[in-house]
Amino acid sequence: MDWKIELIHVPVTDVDRAKEFYERIGFNPDHDQQVSDDVRFVQMTPPGSACSIAFGTGVGGTLEPGKQDTIQVVVPDADEALAHLRSVGAEAQGVDEQPWGRFVTFADPDGNSWTLQQLPAWSAGATG
Repeated sequence: MDWKIELIHVPVTDVDRAKEFYERIGFNPDHDQQVSDDVRFVQMTPPGSACSIAFGTGVGGTLEPGKQDTIQVVVPDADEALAHLRSVGAEAQGVDEQPWGRFVTFADPDGNSWTLQQLPAWSAGATG
């Protein structure tokens, strides 16, 4: 039986601001539904990913905005990812060289932080 992670909730304070930020860095806006007066659901997918993020009002868990810091995304080229993020106005730090990969970090407007990893060439499945 396959187990697939397909959706991760990212807590935000301003849904429109978060949607604009994620669109600006290249995420595809899959859904934006105002389900009721109290519930709005937004789902966005990073380019090439099988896993999406979701945020909105009246959705998600108990994590406070700005506290999500556990998402790591594999990219083929850390330098290219850093250049792209900076070219669209996202504050990104990197490239952090480690034996287990090259890392770029950035945060959304609420302070939720992301780590992008370029796998080392020796790693099985390395893309760069």
